[in-house]
Amino acid sequence: MWRVNIPALLQHRTVIGIDLLGEAGMSVQDEPITGPDDEAQWLDDALAGLGLDGAHLTGVSIGGWTAVNYAVRRPGRAVSLALLDPVFTFARVPAKALLVSAGLFLPAPEAVRRRVFSWISGGAEVDDSLPEAALIAAGSTDYVMRKAMPKSFTDDQLRSLDCPVLALIAGRSVMLDAARAAARARNLLPRGQVELWAGASHAINGEYPVEIAETAGAFWDEVDGA
Repeated sequence: MWRVNIPALLQHRTVIGIDLLGEAGMSVQDEPITGPDDEAQWLDDALAGLGLDGAHLTGVSIGGWTAVNYAVRRPGRAVSLALLDPVFTFARVPAKALLVSAGLFLPAPEAVRRRVFSWISGGAEVDDSLPEAALIAAGSTDYVMRKAMPKSFTDDQLRSLDCPVLALIAGRSVMLDAARAAARARNLLPRGQVELWAGASHAINGEYPVEIAETAGAFWDEVDGA
């Protein structure tokens, strides 16, 4: 999912990609994930296994939620957070989006999955030749997700974040109310840099790989005092 982002990101930092446990990927889950505490524990275990005392965490959509959840439950471990249109974080996911997104994970005709993917991506045509399309198709047809629904963060939890946060909110996102999400992030994040990218859809990472890398790179440099 980060294929087009990695070359640009590598101009600024070393990149380590981690599959989210409970979702389709190469990682192997050997313990149940029953809620936010378990989500934070597996990421803590992964970073410890990599020998990292701290890391700049970056995530898109549910990956953004995962990064915030970790920082809320493991204060001091994340150096910073870069969040790309994170769901369940600054604004609720509309009921329509929850229902339509189920088409990616429940048994459904290929034509339905293609329409859902296009809708989430702001109406973009689905190019079956892209590895991302093949990945989503395989994950939606050959993988059964067994994972608790994420819990939205309270105002106090967002205020408690002790690290700098870069939040890039997609103005055309169907997964959240962009204006409301940006306003709540600006109001609650104690060390937040919040940007509303009007032309971006929920597929923001694929639409603006160079711009994201440049924005995140400058943010990381500022955090590190470079």
